[in-house]
Amino acid sequence: MITAIHKSMAAKRDAIKNNDKGFTLIELLVVVLIIGILAAIAIPVFLGQQDQAKNAAIQSDLGNAKIAMISYATANGGTYLGVSNQAATATALGTYGYTGSSVAVITGGASFCLQGTSAATGSPAYKITYNGGAVAGTC
Repeated sequence: MITAIHKSMAAKRDAIKNNDKGFTLIELLVVVLIIGILAAIAIPVFLGQQDQAKNAAIQSDLGNAKIAMISYATANGGTYLGVSNQAATATALGTYGYTGSSVAVITGGASFCLQGTSAATGSPAYKITYNGGAVAGTC
């Protein structure tokens, strides 16, 4: 009886040794290679999305500054030049809701142009006027 148990246990140990399961080195290298290829595709796409987000941020800042600039003119009798003919600045627009500092203000008596530069690669410039939306270019 004990001999039969020993034989049975020895057979079970042999079966366990012969059933080694796992990944071979080649399989692991193929997986690493596939991950590397996917990363090489994804990283440049991700960097492009960051640049688009930075461009959208400056365009949004220009839109907010435009609203503040119109509020400034409303408070100053319809002109974009304030009291004593002093032009509005990004700091002065803070009173009217604009909290950024990335916009340059260029004014005339009855019109204005706001200009900002994106933090994206290549630093494109954008402008917005009193009668238009944010577009690429400078004032």
